[in-house]
Amino acid sequence: MTTASLAMADTWRYAHEEYEGDVQDVFAYDFKEYIEDNSDHTVQVYRFGELGESDDIMEQTQNGILQFVNQSPGFTGSLIPEAQIFFIPYLLPTDFDTVVQFFRDSEAINDDFPELYAEQGLELLKMYPEGEMVVTVDEPVTSPADFDGKKIRTMTNPLLSETYEAFGATPTPLPWGEVYGALQTNMIQGQENPIFWIESGGLYEVSPNLIFTKHGWFTTAMMANQDFYDDLSDEDKQLVQDASNYAFNQIIEHIDGLAEQSLQNIQADSDEVNVVRLSDAQIAAFKERAPQVEEAFIEMTGAGGRDLLEQFQQDLEEAQM
Repeated sequence: MTTASLAMADTWRYAHEEYEGDVQDVFAYDFKEYIEDNSDHTVQVYRFGELGESDDIMEQTQNGILQFVNQSPGFTGSLIPEAQIFFIPYLLPTDFDTVVQFFRDSEAINDDFPELYAEQGLELLKMYPEGEMVVTVDEPVTSPADFDGKKIRTMTNPLLSETYEAFGATPTPLPWGEVYGALQTNMIQGQENPIFWIESGGLYEVSPNLIFTKHGWFTTAMMANQDFYDDLSDEDKQLVQDASNYAFNQIIEHIDGLAEQSLQNIQADSDEVNVVRLSDAQIAAFKERAPQVEEAFIEMTGAGGRDLLEQFQQDLEEAQM
């Protein structure tokens, strides 16, 4: 390495919302690997809790303390209301191949969302799916009536609260760090997450009924501080884009079969876990409540949100062809 290249080398800071070995962590380290294999730059990765909660790492990214952040639209919903579209139940299919095709080719994701994120000082580099959402509850749930009186933890996301109100539950926003204890003490009676996160966080230990409602996928977004990105050389911008694409392709391979393996691990670890897979008729009772969440989304986001929803639906139709 020459003196000149040393002078150009930087250390970039990247924070995400998950634990070691979880999906966002794997993505971050694939990104880091590509950057470090193809440049003199280094990437320092920070996991959940090392720099605070989700709101903290987003604020640090917007302020330029972090160069990169990985955050779910569940937490960026208050910052970018349109990002809440991922929480309209039964909008996204749960078929793996269709979901992946949608994220690769969607005009809404690849063209419309970068503009929305740029308005908040963020360069959207990649959106990707992590896994089908599964609800854990203190008792089995097979109908909206079973949610009556149950407090279900939600992220700080107004539309997700609308979803669980539509489902018949009492939505209860809580930061992630408080969820396990709140389930353990019956302050809340349930929560939703992809199955690998239910395993990683040990949530099945205190919320043993796993309800497969097929109402959506957990989605996340990797982005950069806009000023930082704009100041990069053309070569480094291409490097970052290539690293993001590399990490995306790697993570799609990683999540293929991950949910099944995580469920096997959970069932091997606990005899108390009860898996409930809703029938088509049971799903229909939840699905018929989705339109009121769509209406709430449009009320929150106006004409722009309506256009985005139409583009989403068109992209999904194309992905399913």
